[in-house]
Amino acid sequence: MQGLAQGLAQGLAQGLAPSPTPARDVDYLPILDAFLADETFRTELKDRLGLSGEQVSRLRAVAREETSSLRKAAVESDAMAALTRAEERIIAIIGAPLTAQLYALARERWNDDEARGANERGSSAPGVTPVVATTSGAALPNAIPADTRIVINAPAYRMDIFENGRLVKSYQIGIGYPEFPLPVGMRTANAIIFNPTWTPPDEPWVESPTSKVKIGRKVAAGSSLNPLGLIKVPIGSPSLIHGGKPPAKLGGFASHGCVGLTNAQVIDLSKRLAQLGGVEITDNQIAKYRQNRAETKNIALRQPIPVGLRYETIVVEDGKLRLYRDVYERGTNTEENLQNVLGAYGLSLENLGESERAQVMVALDRMGRNASGVKVPAAAPALSADGDAGQSPNAASSKHHKEGSASRRVTRQIKGEKEMVVEIAALAGKGYSAPVELDTGKYPRAATATARKQK
Repeated sequence: MQGLAQGLAQGLAQGLAPSPTPARDVDYLPILDAFLADETFRTELKDRLGLSGEQVSRLRAVAREETSSLRKAAVESDAMAALTRAEERIIAIIGAPLTAQLYALARERWNDDEARGANERGSSAPGVTPVVATTSGAALPNAIPADTRIVINAPAYRMDIFENGRLVKSYQIGIGYPEFPLPVGMRTANAIIFNPTWTPPDEPWVESPTSKVKIGRKVAAGSSLNPLGLIKVPIGSPSLIHGGKPPAKLGGFASHGCVGLTNAQVIDLSKRLAQLGGVEITDNQIAKYRQNRAETKNIALRQPIPVGLRYETIVVEDGKLRLYRDVYERGTNTEENLQNVLGAYGLSLENLGESERAQVMVALDRMGRNASGVKVPAAAPALSADGDAGQSPNAASSKHHKEGSASRRVTRQIKGEKEMVVEIAALAGKGYSAPVELDTGKYPRAATATARKQK
């Protein structure tokens, strides 16, 4: 059977028929989940496919449940089982012919959204030429989204908020340890939770001879043992965006698979996210939530916000070529990937000047190493679920993750440089947007007292 489960990720991103080869990145389900959360898409299913309201509700439940199962999958076989189960459940609800039509409609919706954004947006900033997805839906590296969403690029330790294709805010972040990496693909933010509780997962790192928390035993909101800080934003299990991190953790490893911010940063994020999601969070509300840290408050967003998780180690940004350390050992800093990025801007290595080419090759070698400085073998490129050029973990990365999951040891520091920047004349005025109002989580001395009060 030609698989929706095996081909939807690549098909949606590339505008192609389902592939007979299982996608290496199995994060396609959140795409379908996000579409089914959209009322207009659900209406299309009823009007064009003749589905009943009950069938659409059941499809939405399947997408939500199997997306959750997929994210909890410990090994690849568990993930593929979730994909196969999702397809079987969808066919059981609407039959194989309508399942094929569902896929075609989702692909059409993806392509229409990308084409409309490319036609309407234009440049995201004066003097900068963005790269967007083509009207066929094919992904391009460093793509600027056409819609409203959060974009997180793990190796750049950066999170951006886009509103209708315009970058409005940037944050420096802490990312998951290499043994507990951030995933790649699409997620969705549906709620902002103030004063969250924390239930320690069943992982070896949770308990130690000196640990004061126990696996499965809930830690109260506001407790000094609760690592989530003032606010968490769920983006699909097991990942969160949350506060509670000291400024020193930003720009480095900081969590077991989450995006870490200071409490001051996450307060700012919550207000912006609420506004984009159709609700309001006032300073007075936040003050009340901070005064009563024992009370958890869940604020649902009226419009869910897509969250694109990327792993791009070669980025053209505002006219400069930036190469980031391959901290998750995904084999991304290769000459092939470099040529793909340059090709998106009509260039190749051969077009560069001799000095530029030499600098780029040095950077490629030095950034093609893991956090400990060990050379990472190349991995074949794969597409992430949001259409971004990304990588599935290679064997070394997967082994690293399994070893970390089975012990309490994590890689906390990066030995050497985290990034290298090469000026290339032909890239002037091109690329992904430079940070806007970058919040590094670090404050001048005059603002230190105020910042501490927000922790």
